Amino acid sequence: MYTDIAVLAACIFLFRTIAGRVEKNIVSGPIIFIVVGFLLGPMGFEILSFKPSANIIKILAELTLAIVLFNDAAGSNLSVLRKGSAIPTRMLIFGLPLVLLLGIGGGFVLFGNSLSLVEIAILATLLAPTDAALGQSVLKNNTVPSEIRQGLNAESGLNDGLCVPILFVFLIMATGESHDLGIEHLVLILFAEELGLGLLVGVIITAVAWKLISYAGKSNNFPENWSQLTLAGAAVTSFSAAQSIGGSGFIAAFCGGLLFGYLAKEQRHQLLSSSEGIGELFSMITWILFGALICPSIQHITWQMVCYAVLSLTVIRMLPIFVSLIGSKVSIKGRLFLGWFGPRGMATIVFTVIVMDSNLPSNSLIVTTAALTIVSSVFLHGLTATPWANRWKE
Repeated sequence: MYTDIAVLAACIFLFRTIAGRVEKNIVSGPIIFIVVGFLLGPMGFEILSFKPSANIIKILAELTLAIVLFNDAAGSNLSVLRKGSAIPTRMLIFGLPLVLLLGIGGGFVLFGNSLSLVEIAILATLLAPTDAALGQSVLKNNTVPSEIRQGLNAESGLNDGLCVPILFVFLIMATGESHDLGIEHLVLILFAEELGLGLLVGVIITAVAWKLISYAGKSNNFPENWSQLTLAGAAVTSFSAAQSIGGSGFIAAFCGGLLFGYLAKEQRHQLLSSSEGIGELFSMITWILFGALICPSIQHITWQMVCYAVLSLTVIRMLPIFVSLIGSKVSIKGRLFLGWFGPRGMATIVFTVIVMDSNLPSNSLIVTTAALTIVSSVFLHGLTATPWANRWKE
């Protein structure tokens, strides 16, 4: 155990010494972390004696995503988001359903003989949400128009919460679990619980947290060395509380972050700069463990999996987003940009682990395809993020 801790701590320290250079390079941090995890794992040099379970990776990915969503939402420019609200609204209301339908259609063509229609729908749902953490180089690049960046941020902050009830419905259908309610009522109840409770919990906890922070600041009981835990604590509390009562923790974290950014105003930048390091730390550990545990499953890939991964990152994502923005003020260049930069990351990892723990007869095929798509996304989006974002200068 101590050897594993030493190795992980050394990886964290060494990366921090080159982080500045990596941020200016096309090779992103997650690319390095996955490769390191793969090399440290059973398919590499087997340096890690600790065998991380799927549940550990799921919890780490959930907490990482909650912190990143809260931080990104808190750092959002609400005035820009309000002016460009049509972009994420169109992508979520029209684009997301089209992504699911196109994903199911592509899956039926490629896996029709291997998976049932419901299992194909599960695979499409796994790969529908996007990851704000993997899009940091785009979201922080001021050469990209602010409405494009805020639109991507809002979409990635909400689409994973929207996909949770859809995934659960498909899993219930696939596993044959009995339910007294019809599918239509079940869908409505799950959406109401996930979205409604998530929103409510996020707003209440964040409002209470800000009141406590304001009181502590006025009473001089808020030392700066604890400020780095403020946003992370609020994010994890919002996420965990919402999950515990049946709501969407991701919705709670994102909506709570939006409210916190609005309430904090001038102080939010100081609090954000302190909290982002915690999110990066969780992210680094998660990607290393993902590379060690789940990446080895990619050795069992087939040509159908490769084709679906490519389609998922291109046509299945880009065409619906392009269509959903027809009639908006977004240019063709902007629509292509928004369609391409939908990286698959933490949310897909969480969903994939949920499927791994299910009793689906074909869960290995689904998990392998999802893992291949995640790895492909990390490399392709990581390598193209900075060059394409910089092209906005032209």
